Amino acid sequence: MKRRHFLQTTAAATVLPTLLGGLPIGAYGFSPELFDITGGATQTDRVLVLIQLNGGNDGLNMIIPTDQYSALMNARADIAIPQAQVLPLSATTGIHPAMAGVKNLFDNGKIGVVQSVGYPNANYSHFRATDIWTSGSDSNVTITSGWAGRYLNGEYANYPTGYPSAANPDPLAISIGSVVSNCVQGPSVNMGMAIASTSSFYQLLSGGVDAAPNTPAGHELTFIRQVISQTQVYTTTIQAAAGRASNLSPLYPASGQNSLADQLKIVAQLVAGGLQTRIYVCNLGGFDTHSNQVPTTGSTTTGTHATLLGRISQALEAFQDDLRRLNVQDRVVGMTFSEFGRRIKANASKGTDHGAAAPLIVFGTSVNPILHGTNPVLPANAGVNDQVAMQFDFRAVYASLLKDWFRVPQTTLNALLPSTNSPFPYMPIIRPSVVNGTASAAATNVANFSVYPNPIRDRATVEFTSEGGHVQVLLYDNLGREVVRLLDRPMSRGLRQIPLDAAGLAAGSYHCQVQEGQRISTRLVVVE
Repeated sequence: MKRRHFLQTTAAATVLPTLLGGLPIGAYGFSPELFDITGGATQTDRVLVLIQLNGGNDGLNMIIPTDQYSALMNARADIAIPQAQVLPLSATTGIHPAMAGVKNLFDNGKIGVVQSVGYPNANYSHFRATDIWTSGSDSNVTITSGWAGRYLNGEYANYPTGYPSAANPDPLAISIGSVVSNCVQGPSVNMGMAIASTSSFYQLLSGGVDAAPNTPAGHELTFIRQVISQTQVYTTTIQAAAGRASNLSPLYPASGQNSLADQLKIVAQLVAGGLQTRIYVCNLGGFDTHSNQVPTTGSTTTGTHATLLGRISQALEAFQDDLRRLNVQDRVVGMTFSEFGRRIKANASKGTDHGAAAPLIVFGTSVNPILHGTNPVLPANAGVNDQVAMQFDFRAVYASLLKDWFRVPQTTLNALLPSTNSPFPYMPIIRPSVVNGTASAAATNVANFSVYPNPIRDRATVEFTSEGGHVQVLLYDNLGREVVRLLDRPMSRGLRQIPLDAAGLAAGSYHCQVQEGQRISTRLVVVE
């Protein structure tokens, strides 16, 4: 086998004998096709961070429907959070008390929540469900390639020959602390070059490799490691970026205490250091909580799941603080996802079993800081097979992020996410002002904006703080059409309350938008 052929066909297994910040690094090799998919042709400096919550996250214990507490307690009294301890996100929705940092970010316009995300005919196998999420397939269709790998194979058959280049020296996607994702798998060869660390960061400087046993197999392993070390074409650019920036936030926990925070710390460092990588993949495991999701005795606000949610919250709060201090916060958005949610009804082991839909979190100064969708409807007395019904297809989230954040054309999205259900409905995941380029992300938050009660029966109140300027308060339907103009005039500085008369509106979902100068915020409201 020729050396080049060996390297191309085994690219997914190549290993960089280093750690960055004590964590393994995997880099997906740069490709012009994927660069084009993510808007690289327009030389965007935007970054997308994906956080996979491995095991199946219990969404009902993370984003809590406080308007249905009797049904929730009937289904899971042994594990449910006491209603008085739930942190409110709206009049009808709350968040686990371990996620005070995320609630803070939500209140400051840096978090959006997408309710009940899934896909039709959910699969409850960890492996198959993960394949569905990473390939973007329908549940009854097996696609062995990933969406990026299909583009790479079809349009650039000679990859990785010729990359990196002077024009494109950086990897496009980097995974930290995990193997190469299925998203870059082509039909016959993995289209991404993996650069994964297995030793210390300082071995990158010396070019050393991990010692192998003094055996025939050990000698072969040493040879393979030496070959691998010769193929690490992105080592220089990754280290150069790491050397140009240092983390500034004091909110990060000590190294090793929160693996997700450790990963996001590296992302912030590389982004601030100028690495033009578009996609970062991080992960946090432990969410397969069949038993002992909460302690056998003591408060249900503690335990395995609470610890995991606390780590997410701590990591995101530190990450956003770091990005702000490094002055790159407007360049980064991200989302969490898990292969599935959990059942409505708890099991007999103080845990939850594999379920269907679950909420996900989007984060960053550029995300639309609203609750997308409504609380899941829970039966009064849930049975063991009752599931959280899907409101949003996960591919609608993907497509909307790619469309608005990376400006991917709709025709490309249709090919990227093939399905009997495509094209998927558009979702305003990114702030409208960011999409339209009318304001910087950091300037778009309208303080203290809320609509209550929500859902609305007859009347509601739109509340916000004016800085003293011309204010518009508009209500749009799900197709983006203006339905009601509640306010369109100058306002004096201070807290303002505007009445919303819903008596003449058809039942359904609407978006209420408040704009004052360059500040703009949107909330989903439901008229009953």
